[in-house]
Amino acid sequence: MQELLLNIFDKPLGIIIFQLILATRFTIYLSLIAFIGGGLVALLITFLRIYPSKVFNYISFAYTWLFQSLPLLMLLFIIGLGIPKFIGKDFDPWYAASISLILFTSAYLSEVWRGAIQAIPNGQWEGGRALNLNFVQTLRLIIIPQVYRYSIAPTVSFLIQIIKGTSLAYIIGFQDLMLLGKRWANSPVIGSEPFIIFPIMAVLYFCLCYPLAIYAKYLEKKYIIEN
Repeated sequence: MQELLLNIFDKPLGIIIFQLILATRFTIYLSLIAFIGGGLVALLITFLRIYPSKVFNYISFAYTWLFQSLPLLMLLFIIGLGIPKFIGKDFDPWYAASISLILFTSAYLSEVWRGAIQAIPNGQWEGGRALNLNFVQTLRLIIIPQVYRYSIAPTVSFLIQIIKGTSLAYIIGFQDLMLLGKRWANSPVIGSEPFIIFPIMAVLYFCLCYPLAIYAKYLEKKYIIEN
């Protein structure tokens, strides 16, 4: 690919584009870590939010409120820079960025999924009780099979926010598209000026996010028609 880009754009632009494309894979990896890890935590938080226990409801509400109230950039500063400075030990940017984005993602996804569960008519819960099913059985057998209609489109849409959110991880030294692009934009190399580098980066982010936006729109229309 590098040879092809060099033939098309010549030096140094061909090399720059090739390196930016390679760096994009780390943006994708971090997005997947945040989405999968945050999704698993969000499942637990969502369950605690709807479980008939005031203690669990309060704990899950406090978790959601806390990490929705803190900006992602602040989480990155605290986990990637503040805590390592406090304990006197360096923290790998991969771990710091992953933990920050997992906390951020789980707080928002749990609200998306809780809203989807609340969109299910109360009659479905009453039907479960009429069949002598307990809370967990009703949730697993009756509610969850219907929830995806309300949750899948906003879940895919939020993945776009995660991808864009990874661009902030450069602030703690995470080696991704944003960090590499800023380094090239700040370099004295002729042909790596900011007005060249940043539009290329924007195109790469667009290529990651736009297909997901189209897919989310398709899912939204599909399930609106089905309902």
